[in-house]
Amino acid sequence: MNMQQMLMQAQKMQRELKKAKDELAKKEFALSKGGMVTVTILGSKEIKSIEVEDDAFEKENKELIEETIVLCINELMLQIEKAEHAINERITGSSTGGGLF
Repeated sequence: MNMQQMLMQAQKMQRELKKAKDELAKKEFALSKGGMVTVTILGSKEIKSIEVEDDAFEKENKELIEETIVLCINELMLQIEKAEHAINERITGSSTGGGLF
C-alpha cells in the first residue's frame, strides 16, 4: 500500500468515526432505578431529563432520591463510554480510536 492509499484510508476512517460520533451524540440513554427516578442522557453526555415519580417526594425519601439520581447518571455515563469504545473498535480495530475520540 502506497502513502496516498494509506492517507485515503485514514481519511475514510476519520469520516466514519465522525459520523458514528455524531450519531452517538444524538442517541438517548435512559435508566430507571427503583421505579422512582428515570434519567435520560444523550450520547454527548448532556443530561436530557430527570423524572421523579410523585410518590417519591416524601421528606424521608430525599436522600434515597438523590443517591438514586447519582447512580443513574454514573451508570449511564458508563454505557455511553462503552458505546464509544465499541464504535472505535468497530471502525479502527482499537478501543482507543487512535486518539481520534
